[in-house]
Amino acid sequence: MDVMTAIVTRRSETILTEPAPNDEEFRYLLRGAATAPDHGRLRPWRWILVRGEARAALTRALEPLPPQDPVASQLAPTTPPLDLSGFPAAEERPRSLPEPPLRALLVFAPSAGHGIPEWEQLAASCSMTHALMMLLHARGYGSIWRTGELCTSPGPRGLLHMAEGERLLGSLDIGTSPEGPRQRRPLPDISDRVSVFETAPPLRPTHGPRASVGAE
Repeated sequence: MDVMTAIVTRRSETILTEPAPNDEEFRYLLRGAATAPDHGRLRPWRWILVRGEARAALTRALEPLPPQDPVASQLAPTTPPLDLSGFPAAEERPRSLPEPPLRALLVFAPSAGHGIPEWEQLAASCSMTHALMMLLHARGYGSIWRTGELCTSPGPRGLLHMAEGERLLGSLDIGTSPEGPRQRRPLPDISDRVSVFETAPPLRPTHGPRASVGAE
């Protein structure tokens, strides 16, 4: 599958079953995705793979704790939330859907005090994730990006032993679509999203009227 075909035929798959890539295959694909643009080569991210019974533990961690529960205050984020207002929201998995065989949780771990600003490290993490989704699709796997309460609830922070300053960006649910890849929607019209900047032509120097010289 060539790159353009992979990009235009990928769809978010809501129902995912076995098989999913094993740990070794996931790491192999991630090595390719990690070559995405990343100024400073910081790799400000890490993945946590969740399978089997561990998925149920993650779901239980999303259940709200009593407001005055001391555990809730201990699990509360110790850093201000990352401003993701400029990024489109992803889908939250409805509880009626079956669990995907693999939930890959993306933890954003920016390098503080580095010359590369945090927003640029976030952009590198997003670029890497998109490349990974393309590689998964090219191998015949389906995936969908999930956020929602997984990223906002305090429970997963303690369960996943996240360090101070780390943020859970979402879950890349991975598996195989039981009905095969869905038909891709028509390509969008992006003509209004592209413009061409052209510099103004240089001004020619203005001279006074030249005196006519007649032939003798």
